[in-house]
Amino acid sequence: MRLIKVGAAALNQLPLDWEGNRARILRAISEARAQGITLLCLPELCVTGYGCEDAFHSPGVQEEALALLQDIVAHTQGMIVSFGVPVLHHNALYNTACVAADGRILGFTAKRHLAGDGIHYEPRWFKPWPDSVRAEVELGGKRYPIGDIFFELGGISIGFEICEDAWVAKRPGAALSLVGIDLILNPSASHFAFGKHEVRKRFVLEGSRAFGCTYVYANLLGNEAGRVIYDGDALIAQGGRQLAQGRRFSFADLQLTSAVVDIDATRTSQARSASFRPDPRDPPGRVAAPFSFPEISFVESSFTEEPWCDGANEKEEEFTRAESLALFDYLRKSRSEGAVVSLSGGADSAATASLVRLAINFAVEELGVSGVRARFPFAPRLADAASADQLCARMLLCVYQATRNSSSVTQEAARSLATALGAEFLVFDVDPLVTAYTQMVSSAIGRPLTWERDDLALQNIQARVRAPGVWMLANLRNSLLLSTSNRSEAAVGYATMDGDTSGGLAPIAGIDKNFLRRFLRWLEKEGPRGLGPIPALSAVNAQQPGPELRPREAEQTGEKDLMPYDVLDAVERAAIRDKLLPVDVFRVLSANFPMHTPRELATFIDRFFRLWCRNQWKRERYAPSFHLDDENLDPKTWCRFPILSAGFTVELKQMWSLPDLRETSLEQT
Repeated sequence: MRLIKVGAAALNQLPLDWEGNRARILRAISEARAQGITLLCLPELCVTGYGCEDAFHSPGVQEEALALLQDIVAHTQGMIVSFGVPVLHHNALYNTACVAADGRILGFTAKRHLAGDGIHYEPRWFKPWPDSVRAEVELGGKRYPIGDIFFELGGISIGFEICEDAWVAKRPGAALSLVGIDLILNPSASHFAFGKHEVRKRFVLEGSRAFGCTYVYANLLGNEAGRVIYDGDALIAQGGRQLAQGRRFSFADLQLTSAVVDIDATRTSQARSASFRPDPRDPPGRVAAPFSFPEISFVESSFTEEPWCDGANEKEEEFTRAESLALFDYLRKSRSEGAVVSLSGGADSAATASLVRLAINFAVEELGVSGVRARFPFAPRLADAASADQLCARMLLCVYQATRNSSSVTQEAARSLATALGAEFLVFDVDPLVTAYTQMVSSAIGRPLTWERDDLALQNIQARVRAPGVWMLANLRNSLLLSTSNRSEAAVGYATMDGDTSGGLAPIAGIDKNFLRRFLRWLEKEGPRGLGPIPALSAVNAQQPGPELRPREAEQTGEKDLMPYDVLDAVERAAIRDKLLPVDVFRVLSANFPMHTPRELATFIDRFFRLWCRNQWKRERYAPSFHLDDENLDPKTWCRFPILSAGFTVELKQMWSLPDLRETSLEQT
């Protein structure tokens, strides 16, 4: 047996945080050394941070990254460590994994497949390295190999698939297997999306089996740059068997995952396989260097899934943990001392406020109260907090803002939830402001404003006058104002700009209303594993969601204004994600929603397309949101659409001309 201990480090980095990134990398190396790990894989672009965006093109950033790399390489004595770093070669920038051992750089493997779909824009900054090409790059007066290379250290061969390289059909691992590779490292910056963990597990396991090797996968952790969440996935597999799995959604700065692997076992497996036919020639691209692996004892590896990851309510569990970690990181990295929520007593604001409390609870559970306070050294009002309750009382402020159209039901729901969460709670009466604005405009235009003639304006002014007061509180407390808009509202513009969209962050804008209501019912009855439910949500869940902007006798609800939320979500996915035109959307909905008449479905589809096109300007102005699905409506990350367009006029006419819809619709007229 030839045994080595390998490790994967999940790091919570920050773009361009040279001192912080250096400290976390060195701590990972130090802790790995203390645990007897000889080979350590760090995440993709961990030196600079993955989310530097156009700053990658700055010569100063490139130089600082390489200077920092040379500094931290000196700390690799007795170890082999891979560092993710950008490298400029022939005036093209490459995303590379630098291998260092015993305090010296050995070379740079360059990424061959760039992530350029969905929320990723790597081809904007980097060039893909061509297959089978090797070159040299100068650094600090020395020349090092770069490109399609692998490493042989102490007789053990090590190759790379860098993040996207493992997601494509032509994986580099296939070519590496032909040279008898022993280990493949995958440094990644793979964003969180529902169910994505299972996909990663499959390609890690299948890679280790098909390529006949040990596979080590290390992902980023936390909210690195604002919108994208990284779950900190770390996976180690050998020969199709999973050996280790790290903790996901950790609030720590780093998580180490390790396993003892038997190199001879994979070599024996390759030798006895009739289908393993390596190239017998000396392989090109090999970078060889001496290295002495320490002798270690064999330890049988075993792993268990996290207890909450059992299939039951897994989406709710993942959502809770992803949102909580993202919120916590956003608060501390933006140097906000807490959060302010305009708590209406409805579903969206209730979910937003609850997630702040859940973030505090998860953080205290893992870090302790003192550990949470240490993450907010700029927040003096947290200095004497001694419990999660005291932290929440200082970090979360909820404000109910009433007008004459508000009900006692929603006010009491807001109050009871804020009390249950342990948040500070205030009530503003903004009706005098509504009256003042209404009278001012009426006087100026020379006529009274009426609901029959001025419905939209009278609704919007109520939402808009709620913004200045909560912004003022956020300024006074050095806190982050959270917008409470959800994805379904963003799709059709069912929100008042500079009103309920006001805020520096929109935590739930990446999630649809239908799931949000399901999540709140689960949170009321069960809650996340280890934390339990929030029964006070019952008062919120008992209501039909509505904005309370029209007079009470109108009994306004969101579904009455728009359409059933399950239909809205189905139309959005068919039209925006799948790019279907109205006729095809109608066919999809007809098969899936037989409880609605053809005319009702056509009316819903017509309304969606018209509102979607009319409200792109709103989506351009929404506060940043978190990416949670493999699709979203954020025009800055996933969903580009023109602000001005013809609005699918011809396509909607084609739908209305279908045999079941011959009569002219009211909406067309």
